[in-house]
Amino acid sequence: MSDTLAPEAASSQDRRTVRVELGERSYDILIGCGLLAEAGAHIAAVLPKARVAIITDETVAGLHLKPLQASLDAAGIGHVTFTVPAGESTKRFEIFERLVDDVLAARLERGDAIVALGGGVVGDLSGFVAASVRRGMKFIQIPTTLLAQVDSSVGGKTGINSRHGKNLIGAFYQPSLVLADTAVLDTLPLRDFRAGYAEVAKYGLLGDEPFFSWLETNWQAVFVGGPERDEAVARSCQAKADVVAADEFEGGRRALLNLGHTFGHALESAVDYATERLVHGEGVSIGMMLAHEFSHRLGLLPQDAVDRVEAHLTEVGLPIRIQAIPGQMPPAETLLDIIAQDKKVSRGQLTFILVRAIGDSFVEKGIDRTQVLEFLKEKLDA
Repeated sequence: MSDTLAPEAASSQDRRTVRVELGERSYDILIGCGLLAEAGAHIAAVLPKARVAIITDETVAGLHLKPLQASLDAAGIGHVTFTVPAGESTKRFEIFERLVDDVLAARLERGDAIVALGGGVVGDLSGFVAASVRRGMKFIQIPTTLLAQVDSSVGGKTGINSRHGKNLIGAFYQPSLVLADTAVLDTLPLRDFRAGYAEVAKYGLLGDEPFFSWLETNWQAVFVGGPERDEAVARSCQAKADVVAADEFEGGRRALLNLGHTFGHALESAVDYATERLVHGEGVSIGMMLAHEFSHRLGLLPQDAVDRVEAHLTEVGLPIRIQAIPGQMPPAETLLDIIAQDKKVSRGQLTFILVRAIGDSFVEKGIDRTQVLEFLKEKLDA
């Protein structure tokens, strides 16, 4: 496999629809090839007569902006476009402030929509803009990365980063529609597709062992494209939709979706979100490995389960060790300080997603800081 995924012609396979059930705020996730070219029609059906502001990044704009604009024109939808730099560093106050001003200057109204065309960074940032301008505009997600299609575009988490940590400023704000065109994933660099796959594997590891087994057999087909890719995206979206419907504001069960993220977010923050060193999905992969190893350390998880997770992530080509991150890492004490700023911390108590078996994760509060510190020291010295 080359550094860029080999394109495969869009097939006529049936589209998948996953419904996120949230009462009056319920919405559909449409999954399949060719949805970008049909976006205007789908948006018009959900938000008739709305104008839209497309927010995208410089990389995605060069690949996918023109087809979206043509689709909006064909549907008679007025639109403006705002472009931001690519990368995690875009999720900051200065960019957020600029976009808010741009949307207001364009005289978009509350009934109009923000359309996020891009990966997780664009989706998180755009959603926070939509939640904030005029106390809430309509919001459409058109995710262009695997990670965004299976995770960040679904569930309504929006926000930006702070110097204190990742995603600490934001709002829960649900979209009106998600269009996951799986054909656009063919334009992703292999590294980015792999990183997104970490979130796919997460759904099996946290609550669906049969899905993880399916991935162990079918992961190569998921990478190539076709029905297996659509199946993986649909099953991942359904898993997240079920959790979000049961716990929209992360009061309990939804925290399970953060398997691997407590460690992973700390690693991202430690490298100052430098994507040449670590992208989000790679942090999640290392974080999931650490979560399983820490669970074993606490006597919760057998070694053969740890070995199985390590074998699959390694076979896929994902990093599983802190040492895989280029450059110098901070000491364990610094990483623990970052973890202490995690959103799941409650009244100063550390909270982790731990694992009893593959597909059996749970939320554990009040984890002893000394145990975490010693574990991190060991892993940094490994």
